[in-house]
Amino acid sequence: MTYRPNPKDFTLQGNPIMQAASVIQGDRWRIGLITDSLVRLEWSDDGVFEDHQTQVVINRDFGAAPAYRTWERDGLLVVDTDAITLTYDRKPFSKEGLSIIVKGVRDSQHNTWHYGDNPAGNLKGTARTLDEADGRIPLDDGVISRDGWAVLDDSTSNLIVQADEVNGKPNSFGTWVTPRNTSNGTTIDLYFFGYGRRYTDAVRDFYRLTGPQPLLPRFALGNWWSRYYPYTQDEYLKLMDRFKAEGIPFTTSVIDMDWHLVDDVDPKYGSGWTGYTWNGKLFPDHVRFLEDLHERGLKATLNVHPRDGIRAFEERYPQVAEVVGVDPSTGENIEFDPSDPRFMAAYLYMHHGLESEGVDFWWLDWQQGGVTRQPGLDPLWGLNHMHYLDSGRDGRWPMTFSRYAGPGSHRYPVGFSGDTIVTWESLAFQPEFTATASNIGYGWWSHDIGGHMFGYRDDELEARWYQLGVFSPINRLHSSNSPFAGKEPWNFPPDVRRSMTASLRLRHALIPYLHSMNYRAHEQGRPIVEPMYWLAPDNPAAYAYPDTYWFGSELVAAPIVRPMDRAAQRGSADLWLPQGEWFDLFDGRRYTVAHDDGRRLAVWRALDRIPVFAKAGAIVPLQQIESGAGVNAIGNPSALELLVFPGADGAFTIREDNGTFGSASADTRVSFAWNGERADGGDTSALTIYAVEGDAAAVPARRDWRVTFRGVAPLDAGSVSVLTGGAGDGKAATAVPCTLEYDEDTLSLTVEVSGIPTGADLRIEAAGLAIADDPAVRDAYDLILHAQMRYWTKDVAYREIRRDGVRALAGLRSLDRKAENPRDYWVSEMPEGVIGALEEILTR
Repeated sequence: MTYRPNPKDFTLQGNPIMQAASVIQGDRWRIGLITDSLVRLEWSDDGVFEDHQTQVVINRDFGAAPAYRTWERDGLLVVDTDAITLTYDRKPFSKEGLSIIVKGVRDSQHNTWHYGDNPAGNLKGTARTLDEADGRIPLDDGVISRDGWAVLDDSTSNLIVQADEVNGKPNSFGTWVTPRNTSNGTTIDLYFFGYGRRYTDAVRDFYRLTGPQPLLPRFALGNWWSRYYPYTQDEYLKLMDRFKAEGIPFTTSVIDMDWHLVDDVDPKYGSGWTGYTWNGKLFPDHVRFLEDLHERGLKATLNVHPRDGIRAFEERYPQVAEVVGVDPSTGENIEFDPSDPRFMAAYLYMHHGLESEGVDFWWLDWQQGGVTRQPGLDPLWGLNHMHYLDSGRDGRWPMTFSRYAGPGSHRYPVGFSGDTIVTWESLAFQPEFTATASNIGYGWWSHDIGGHMFGYRDDELEARWYQLGVFSPINRLHSSNSPFAGKEPWNFPPDVRRSMTASLRLRHALIPYLHSMNYRAHEQGRPIVEPMYWLAPDNPAAYAYPDTYWFGSELVAAPIVRPMDRAAQRGSADLWLPQGEWFDLFDGRRYTVAHDDGRRLAVWRALDRIPVFAKAGAIVPLQQIESGAGVNAIGNPSALELLVFPGADGAFTIREDNGTFGSASADTRVSFAWNGERADGGDTSALTIYAVEGDAAAVPARRDWRVTFRGVAPLDAGSVSVLTGGAGDGKAATAVPCTLEYDEDTLSLTVEVSGIPTGADLRIEAAGLAIADDPAVRDAYDLILHAQMRYWTKDVAYREIRRDGVRALAGLRSLDRKAENPRDYWVSEMPEGVIGALEEILTR
């Protein structure tokens, strides 16, 4: 039996040869101007330069060569573009002989780079893993810096070359990864990113250099259930059924290592950490088990630790031994060797057999170091590269789940950040860790939401971690096999349980938004999570709040990562918002930021939610969660909700597909336009939902729409009209019956219509739609009502707020003292947390 890979599956698309017009070269040095800001710097002792793809870089030709000028000055070569000026003495690279000035960085004293400089201003990237991390860990560098420059060193990465054989062994993959030839002296291969503070441009061109973020399948954007626990087949299915019965959606089942033989492995073979044979005691009919998961709307991934190779006790050992050329009767261990194409062919062939039984993708849980028999080849990188490309064979939608293995790892999503500790310190680092990873293009991190191991039980901590998961790239719950560590919401008190369930339902509802951002990431090089300084690079405040980040194009999130204040009964997050008008995603309260420098503020939220803000004019699409058997549904929905925010014009396009990958995939778009700037009480505001574009067969023929204008004042039914028709069919628009509802708690006006053809436009007009008045006094009352403090102080505080509004804050702070006479109990300390929460309410 033989396995012959299709070489096309293992070819990375890109032209690694630089344009001749952008190359300046000497006998042992070469300068390539890939763009006016991205410069390749090579030194080769033997004068031979590298034009192959590498583990990191796959494309060095971006199209038109950039304009540049050269001249001589005092025996030095000067190369000048619109973005940088390079000076070089044509000798071996040195601090004295090679420098680059980055133009346009006005407030940095370090915008000139000399070879070998310490990148002190680098804004960092990410790290291989958060295994056992209990808080902040060191991060590798990214490709952006406050000083305007960053350097990517590709000198030691292996090459990707065409090869019929490797080390005398046949290679059926077409390409293979081989070491650079360093036997003839020093080789230096650097990429200088001189983009100043044009951070989005720098990351975009990093993707052009190393490959785009792949498009994820839609199911990956929902909730994942994961736990290191020896489930039986029956109890796992019962757990999934209970989630469904409770209306808690999941799209992905992550089966940790106990799916395979662990404790029943003969000691002569070593440990049971590596395994590929189902545990029949736990899963008596694993094929039926996987079918049952699929019938419940779940995709399945299995955990593998490949280090110990493929041993003779494995069910598929005889077939694999035949592929690799080992006599099965010998029982010889097939050692793990990602540098051997014969082993990798056998290894992948074995996985194909398991996939044919229903495994959808693999969790590559490599933890055993970075050494292989091939110098410079990281086994983790090799696994990620081969597994991901193999997972896309025969038109499949490629996907793997593994750890980060250095720059370029974004090509192999999804990322697994490792086994974190269950503490507030661990949670507190994850928002920053996730956002900063985008500085090296790593957009699809999946964390152990809820924390994996050790630590302590803290119900509030779990609720806050779930809320972070909603506004993370991937939301995968995880925990250890301790009988006390289960993350099921029903294991927690009622208020925490409600919060957890609401988080999981919100994440599933967000899939249309997330999938649209998935397309944006793939096509435009914009990760779903972006640090605030990407769009405000010259504002110091944007750097000061690393826990605040853009979540897609419409939202800014600031997760709460510290325990709540007991007196205020709320948790707080410190954040920064850019200039403009912002609305709380959940309750529609408006926050006005008038100053050019933006606004720093502390925001306070009860256990039910975290601070998430929609920009004025934002449109956020949600899918309405089905009940019963359809809870886990991920198809293009027949019922959609739009959250629409006033204060500015807005537009958004939902991206949908037919669930297939590549040339067979449908590209479907539904666009919205909103003239929300007219929400001033005078003119008519209108939202238009345009007819579907592209392959209309991929979406339902008719849809129900629920449009919620959030942060607005109420309107009577006569002020709202709904029209449908058009889309080039020449028919006049017709009125559509609708239902109208206003929710005072969330300042939301909701319009619902049913059965609208997706091939026709839908227009909702609202005459006199106005931004709602701020219910500050009402919100202050609610805060004080639940605050844990003296009743007399509550009475005094509320009276002053009703009388003086925001001016009452000074008086409230004067209460922050002990009464001189103990009998003056009505003059008591005003808790600082309550004052902070009131300040947010009264100064919105």
